[in-house]
Amino acid sequence: MLVWDGFGGEEDVVLCGVFDGHGPHGHLVARRVRDAMPLKLMSAVRASKAGLDMPAAAWRKAFARAYKTMDKDLRSHATLDCFCSGSTAVTVLKLGSDLYMANIGDSRAVLGSRDGGDGGMVALQLTIDLKPDVPSEAERIKKCRGRVFALQDEPEVPRVWLPFDDAPGLAMARAFGDFCLKDYGVISVPEFFHWSLTEKDQFVILASDGVWDVLSNQEAVDIVSSSPSRSKAARSLVEAATREWKTKYPTSKIDDCAVVCLYLDGKMDHERDSTASMDNMSLDEGSAADPNEAQEQEPALTRNFTVRTVAGSAHEKALSGAVDVVVAGAAHDQSWSGLDGVTRVNSLVQLPRFSDEKAIG
Repeated sequence: MLVWDGFGGEEDVVLCGVFDGHGPHGHLVARRVRDAMPLKLMSAVRASKAGLDMPAAAWRKAFARAYKTMDKDLRSHATLDCFCSGSTAVTVLKLGSDLYMANIGDSRAVLGSRDGGDGGMVALQLTIDLKPDVPSEAERIKKCRGRVFALQDEPEVPRVWLPFDDAPGLAMARAFGDFCLKDYGVISVPEFFHWSLTEKDQFVILASDGVWDVLSNQEAVDIVSSSPSRSKAARSLVEAATREWKTKYPTSKIDDCAVVCLYLDGKMDHERDSTASMDNMSLDEGSAADPNEAQEQEPALTRNFTVRTVAGSAHEKALSGAVDVVVAGAAHDQSWSGLDGVTRVNSLVQLPRFSDEKAIG
């Protein structure tokens, strides 16, 4: 996950993101995207020569350029194998009273807004889950000779398959990495969305599909809005999703659940730690840095999960959104396997086994 207060060196600008990896090296891909993609977005903004105060159409181009260069970076990475590993990305940039969002994969952004009638909270989904069964996605994949179908024991999970092998079975239509499928319809071009904020809009939830597989948008908004404090909101949502996984899918592993709650009203929660360090985090052991990961070849974020302004500074006092972040889930296994018993959590089923004959055919 990522929270960058003062993105681009400007006040009242916050960049948030959730990146959910899959495949043998998915956790490394997600970490690489989290560290490098924000700086690629900043480079794209600078290349436009329009600055941060540019129209939505220009932001669309900037996000598209950043995502394209990010995927190119992964393809050429010296040591990170992204052939059958990848990551989702849902990013939200809050710039004054505007939200600019870009999304690939099935992580999601949801807005919590106060209803004008009874004053209750209503949920509005801001992004589209780019699953393989979305008609436009399926059409593109099939035109590129990829196949889309679900397994018999999980008919509700459509997947992308190679034309010559029942692999890898990717459960999304767009992703960073996954280069074994990039010639067969899977792309890294983001869907872009723009939302103009009003005084009714209270917060944005960014979360991985581990949350949305078991909780509805409205349930998530209700949990966050009823949290006793903002610093506990994301944790409350992760805990609720974990309980639902155990109830609905007792024989399945619990999917990783990552949540960022961005509050929009400009008030800071006095109960939360106001220092520049990470707070309210729950990390599993698998989140530790991989000793085999290559040293960065270009500038990248060096602080894990969040980038924040210095406590007590004028920038912090001007900050327009208080943020709470939590990640939880099963640690990454030392040896990766696609299916381990009865499970719903795998974005990838199995690795393809290429032969010269099939590859040529």
